[in-house]
Amino acid sequence: MRWPEQVHSLVFRFPAPGSTRIPDGWKVEWRGCAVLGILNVTPDSFSDGGRHSQLGAAVAAARAMRDAGALMIDVGGESTRPGAVPVTAAQELDRILPVIRALAEEEVLISVDTMKAEVADAALRAGAHLINDVTALRDPAMRQVCADAGAPAALMHMQGEPRTMQRHPTYTDVVAEVRAFLQGRAAEVLAAGVPSVLLDPGLGFGKTLEHNLSLLRATADLSSLGHPLLVGASRKRMVDTLAGVPDAAQRDPGSLALHLYAAQQGAALVRVHAVAEHTQAIRVQAAIDRVG
Repeated sequence: MRWPEQVHSLVFRFPAPGSTRIPDGWKVEWRGCAVLGILNVTPDSFSDGGRHSQLGAAVAAARAMRDAGALMIDVGGESTRPGAVPVTAAQELDRILPVIRALAEEEVLISVDTMKAEVADAALRAGAHLINDVTALRDPAMRQVCADAGAPAALMHMQGEPRTMQRHPTYTDVVAEVRAFLQGRAAEVLAAGVPSVLLDPGLGFGKTLEHNLSLLRATADLSSLGHPLLVGASRKRMVDTLAGVPDAAQRDPGSLALHLYAAQQGAALVRVHAVAEHTQAIRVQAAIDRVG
């Protein structure tokens, strides 16, 4: 089956925007590769820190991404860029809860990018639908929060932690190790009662350029694990390394190239800053690849 016809889905234990009722909950289904829009409400994110720190600006940006075709909006209140300094749960909640409450009335799936169970619980209670955890719900409390709420989770591979992950990333076989990690985490998380998962190989999270490229080339393999694959290369340093673009805000063309490749190899979702550009390009590429 060609990638534009591939069907992907997530299961929720509660009604979610765009969902249909199934015997054990509600299901959101899509074909091909969808777009997850990044909404950082932090002062220090690597490419857009501070742009959406005001509530009005954040809501306007989310609406624009929804109208441009984003399936989901990923709200983040703590930067996970290399070298990022952690913030408290209270700081993170102060940043994200007003945005989540404002977006809860909008017809859009809300993902929350957090590593903290306290934050995940409050976000879901405020109207979020999915938890995106760069630590892959390794904290049992995070698994319990998602299971109790009936919320899906995005599980990402990361070697180390944000402050140190890019110092000396080392693998014997990066694809085999990341594949095994994601497969194992999915099994444990689903066994804990979380209704469904996205899997994310974690480009740039404890990986060198060659590690990132190897994982991208293995997208088809990683997409065969039985769960939707999320790929996030948007504006990351690998674009600068490959194409010489030191300004992160200028890396959308390179990001688009990486994400189109991932889509063609079976990625179900790409996490991006430039939603309109990605949605347009993916639709055009899908039309080309449906022929024949």
